[in-house]
Amino acid sequence: MSIRELPFALAGLATRIGEVVSIEDWARWARIPHRKEPRALDGAEVKRVLQIDGKSWQPELFRDPAVVSALMGAAIERAGLEPGDIDAAIFVTCTPFELMLDQDPFRLLRAAGVPDDVVPWMHMAGCGGLARAAATAARLQAENVLLVAYTAVSPLMTGPGGEPNPIYQHNEVHPDRAILWASPGLFSDAAAAAVLRRSPREAGLSLYTRARLDPPVESPLVRFPGGGALHPPGFAEHTPLAAFGLVSEDVRRFYTQGMIDNHHRLLEARPDLLTSIKRLYTHQAGPALVKAFADQVQLPSELAPSNVRRLGNLVSPCTLVMLDDDLNEGRVEAGDEICVSVVGAGPERGAFVLRVTEDRPR
Repeated sequence: MSIRELPFALAGLATRIGEVVSIEDWARWARIPHRKEPRALDGAEVKRVLQIDGKSWQPELFRDPAVVSALMGAAIERAGLEPGDIDAAIFVTCTPFELMLDQDPFRLLRAAGVPDDVVPWMHMAGCGGLARAAATAARLQAENVLLVAYTAVSPLMTGPGGEPNPIYQHNEVHPDRAILWASPGLFSDAAAAAVLRRSPREAGLSLYTRARLDPPVESPLVRFPGGGALHPPGFAEHTPLAAFGLVSEDVRRFYTQGMIDNHHRLLEARPDLLTSIKRLYTHQAGPALVKAFADQVQLPSELAPSNVRRLGNLVSPCTLVMLDDDLNEGRVEAGDEICVSVVGAGPERGAFVLRVTEDRPR
């Protein structure tokens, strides 16, 4: 796992989640068929599988790209900059508004007023994508990097009339069909934009790898096989493949071992890490996984917050949402150092340490 200096500080951050709905309400809407009985799963059954109480879920909001571009503008303003000051832009999503030709960053950068000569980097990535974005930033000569992460799960499962997408209810083709509904059940809507300002004197660190552990995890953890040249749209037999599926056993092993490896690598690079940082934001894959990792490495709750039980898995924006909440509540302030450690589909994993220079008005 390569470790690089990250010569930036966090200068501006803006995030947004959707309406928080209870898992019981979501289950009533989703109408997931019971596998052995002629009825839908009730809220208690869905909650027992997912172990979450609620989720961010607002399809009418998160199918609008303006939600993301507005956050980009807010982050730039909070950094005390103008859109023309941005000289690099990195995007992270697994739910683009348009699939092909990187149309999302073209649309979003123009809406935010960022000059057309700024080169966009589009990372089609899930929960571990923020580590990849930080590793990308560490290799750039840019002065002000705009980092954008967004996940719009609810529009993918919600039809034009507000009905649930049937491929998550009845699917006999997808390789993860037995538990296909769990991905939209666990994943939630969120978006975030951050500005990283070059600051070599306050440099943090970045580590990243695509290593699959030993013995290796062979699957990508999350699969969405439909929609590309292997399974092109327009053919009935390919339609059921255009859905997210969790490879549950591989997710559990990769999260636990990958997060522990991240942690050990961080401590090798920064032995004083746990006493020098204000917060350690871990990827919120699921309540049991998050707790098991924190218990195993003895992370105190005041150092490593969690929001997955209340909001579900916010995917790539999840750690930035927790940081934004802490900034708003004064738990993190200008001058504090924070750490983000994540794993995700690919598989990939990594972490970064960053100093916060944004000073929120009280």
